Amino acid sequence: MNLKKIKTALAASCVALAVAGMAFACNKNVTTSPIEPTEPDTAVVTIDSDIIQPVEDDTDDTEIEDDAEYEETKAGYVRSELTNEWIDEELEKQRPIAVMVDNELTALDHFGVNQADVVYELMNSTANGRVTRLMCLVKDYAKIEQFGSIRSTRTTNVMLSGEWNAILVHDGGPFYINDYIGMPYCNHLSAGFARFSNGKNYEFTEYVTYDDYTNPNTGKSFPGLKARIESAGFSVDYNQYYEGKHWIFAEKGNNKIESSNDAKKAETVELPFPHNKSKLKYNAAKKAYEYEEYGNPHIDALDGEVTSFTNVILEAISFTQLDENGYLTYNVTDSTTHEGYYLSKGYAVPITWSKAKPEGITHYYYKTTGKEIELNTGKTYIAFVPADSWNTLVIK
Repeated sequence: MNLKKIKTALAASCVALAVAGMAFACNKNVTTSPIEPTEPDTAVVTIDSDIIQPVEDDTDDTEIEDDAEYEETKAGYVRSELTNEWIDEELEKQRPIAVMVDNELTALDHFGVNQADVVYELMNSTANGRVTRLMCLVKDYAKIEQFGSIRSTRTTNVMLSGEWNAILVHDGGPFYINDYIGMPYCNHLSAGFARFSNGKNYEFTEYVTYDDYTNPNTGKSFPGLKARIESAGFSVDYNQYYEGKHWIFAEKGNNKIESSNDAKKAETVELPFPHNKSKLKYNAAKKAYEYEEYGNPHIDALDGEVTSFTNVILEAISFTQLDENGYLTYNVTDSTTHEGYYLSKGYAVPITWSKAKPEGITHYYYKTTGKEIELNTGKTYIAFVPADSWNTLVIK
């Protein structure tokens, strides 16, 4: 099938999310990067409210076969609110964690990413070829042996972790995050996690473990997630800021993308992340999109498997650059019309999305019907595609 680009006009205005002047008390300390506060001019990238044209396709068949028999109940298990997969019933009310994972080439190989239920990929900076960073949501984090390597967070990730009522796990961040992590909805754990001897520079050696870890080479011990959460006094279960389940899953876990006329073939996604060269390729045998970056399939070093997702969400979103260092905040709650795509089982449909408040749930709607989207059972990948490069996104 020929390569085709998704086209849209980029115009109109957006409302940038302010990053200064919020006076919230911070009840937890954070390790921040050594940069001094400045008062730079704020550059705003805007996106318009015009309709994004559907991906062209010369195939009219959008029929998808039903999945195997769907179990309605299973003794001792409940369906995860993140994936709709079976999990131990004792985990039903447990909050997930949101782990900031370094996605620079030097940080690879990743460990544990395939344990994530939802993975966000966001531009981390406008510098360095717009290098991305991952934020990985993990529900059953007691199984974590080694996850990362982990790095600093950004303002946007504080808001995103908030909408899942997740505990944010990171190593510091620029001073711009200080007001955000002081918000009452934010519980976070910064720095002090296990250091593994992997032959890399120090900044690429920090990983999350659930249990305490002692480095066999140095003899130094590090507290794990279990001890850190207990020490911080955070609730393991959902607290008062939990707004309820994030997703609607399709009946019997099988979404035929509404058998809609606007469903188009979508077997390859080329994301406009020039440094990482992120791609998604549909594997029909697995009924999942396999993630690639730096020209190679992304393989989790812990299990040796290619990272793959049942559901893919692509969001067109504007951002505000904060300084000459490339730090930025995505305008997650601006008032413009937000466009996007939902992909599953080799097809894509146009969607819209909205987020009413910084810590509020992001809702996604089919563009043609206005109904909230229904996901298939499985893991989900979400990419924030900058508005100024949305017209270079490729789905074919």
